[in-house]
Amino acid sequence: MSHEVRGVVSLAKGEPVTMQTIIVPDPGPGEALVAVKACGVCHTDLHYREGGINDDFPFLLGHEAAGTVETVGDGVGDIAPGDLVVLNWRAVCGNCRACRRGRPWYCFNSHNAAQKMTLADGSVLSPALGIGAFAEKTLVHAGQCTKVDPMVRPEVAGLLGCGVMAGLGAALNTGNVSRGDTVAVIGCGGVGSAAVVGAKLAGAARIVAVDIDDRKLATAAALGATDTVNSRTADAVEAIRALTGGFGADVVIDAVGRPETYEQAFYARDLAGTVVLVGVPTPAMRIDLPLLDVFGRGGALKSSWYGDCLPTRDFPMLIDLHLQGRLPLEAFVSETIALDEVEAAFAAMAGGDVLRSVVVL
Repeated sequence: MSHEVRGVVSLAKGEPVTMQTIIVPDPGPGEALVAVKACGVCHTDLHYREGGINDDFPFLLGHEAAGTVETVGDGVGDIAPGDLVVLNWRAVCGNCRACRRGRPWYCFNSHNAAQKMTLADGSVLSPALGIGAFAEKTLVHAGQCTKVDPMVRPEVAGLLGCGVMAGLGAALNTGNVSRGDTVAVIGCGGVGSAAVVGAKLAGAARIVAVDIDDRKLATAAALGATDTVNSRTADAVEAIRALTGGFGADVVIDAVGRPETYEQAFYARDLAGTVVLVGVPTPAMRIDLPLLDVFGRGGALKSSWYGDCLPTRDFPMLIDLHLQGRLPLEAFVSETIALDEVEAAFAAMAGGDVLRSVVVL
């Protein structure tokens, strides 16, 4: 049996997305059919549309999602029909070298559904990050479903599926921010603002938000930044040093992912401090740093993949913190939109007008 549903598809590089009829098969062994309740509009979806990920068009976009399990295939025991789940794009395998070493957040063999969703004419779809959630229903591997408290609103829960988790995890997991630390966050869009929230949650004493947009800096301040720096009018490195006793921050998070912001992060950290790269660079980007400075400053230069999260560990814990009033996930939902408004949401995102537009079904 299969299901005909509506979905948002990118048919060709650079062209506007369109609504299409999607054919979704019933789940096979290890798979789950999920009725999507909400899905955030992420920069990664735009990268897919622009051909920045690969050329496997057509793409079924959407990946930052929460929904309700409808049916499961054979061998699925961790989730059941009716469960509210957050979808994740790193379903750990348990058997690769990272998993065997006790580092499943680095899993090198993440699972996706074996069966393919298609267009009505039979064209095989490439689901964004193995999910494809800009659709009324989607087929995923059961390991991509993390059960969470059903009291949470789906449009809030789904944010943990990508951007907000990336920022929170960059501070909490990769940066290991701890009580009393000084932290700087360069780039205060959705991911950077989430890093600010993560640093505050970890007990950072000072959180310096850096951006070129005063609107984003105001949002970062509302979410917990103690200081803001507009790097259009001030030298970011000197400003961060001035705000941290002349030393630099213990942890600097680059949520932009450009050579110039990475260099700022490198020189804005204290001796033996940590740089965390969570912004995603393009393949052509390069950095040029004096090797003596890399050696002499010590510390750690890290990249953060998906906030180094373990969904089964992190998603339920973070949802619980939200329901306790300790994690303001709702602040990231700038607007809720319909499924056919994704293209307009891309424009709003590019203009810096929103932290997240969230499709609600």
